[in-house]
Amino acid sequence: MGPTEDRRLLRLALERLPGLRAADRTLLDAVLDGPRALSVLSRNSIEEILGRRLGERLGPVGAALSAAERDRAFIDSRGIRAIALADGEYPPILRETARPPSMLYVRGSLPDPWLPALAIVGTRYPCGAGLEAAYALGAEAAALGMPVVSGLARGIDAAAHRGAAEAPGRTWAVLGSGADSPYPPRNRALAARILERGGGLVSEYPPGTEPRPFRFPERNRIIAGLCRAVVVVEAPRGSGALITAQFALDEGRDVAVARVRGGPLGAGCQALAADGARELGSALELALEWNDTYTIEATEPRLAYAGKEP
Repeated sequence: MGPTEDRRLLRLALERLPGLRAADRTLLDAVLDGPRALSVLSRNSIEEILGRRLGERLGPVGAALSAAERDRAFIDSRGIRAIALADGEYPPILRETARPPSMLYVRGSLPDPWLPALAIVGTRYPCGAGLEAAYALGAEAAALGMPVVSGLARGIDAAAHRGAAEAPGRTWAVLGSGADSPYPPRNRALAARILERGGGLVSEYPPGTEPRPFRFPERNRIIAGLCRAVVVVEAPRGSGALITAQFALDEGRDVAVARVRGGPLGAGCQALAADGARELGSALELALEWNDTYTIEATEPRLAYAGKEP
């Protein structure tokens, strides 16, 4: 049974209230009965509940409630689900991270929580060998039944999504914009393909949120948080893919680099390898290592649930 309409409206309003952290929204969701309870709270009362000062960062509650009404109508009309941290549908592997989003806006599906997911990330401006490696890795992982996760950016991300979708398999894109407006526009046809194949578009941002540079490093923690392993295919130093790898390391997830050589475009991967990241030749290597929870069917290699909790 899902949340009541009052509970859903409260959660949508909290997402529209500036100045709150994800943990603040989750706490307020736990202590408030509904939108009416939020509407009568003063700034001092909210600060007292949260145990910290918010000052002018906290926006007007009335405006947040009005925005929540519009959001509810919009997401219902577009088939977008708003899944709160407290909901049973929220991905358990993401819930256990240090900074889980208080809300996920989802078009399509979420990855099967019983299957380990693989993130494939890298530079937006790869060489031809990098594109080929990302496509092949995405296709192989999807053919094995692995959920493939990336960020829908041009370059390595898009190649990994295409490989997975054409395997055919399922893939998920985590966005730095609202789930209603995939970015960049050039990849909207790819986003539609992802949905057609049974995958999904995931964002922590309310509908209508425009992409901003600071949102992409933030979304990278979700890419890493949804996955058991992150593979960096090609990344120069300073690449956002290295931020994803660091989030994965912080959460105790596996980090690997693909076997793609090549100048400054691979300098970030070379640094990861020097720090101990393994070089990955195929997705099957990971699948065989993950047989503590999954087995590989002998006749046609594919992940199969072995009856243990993830």
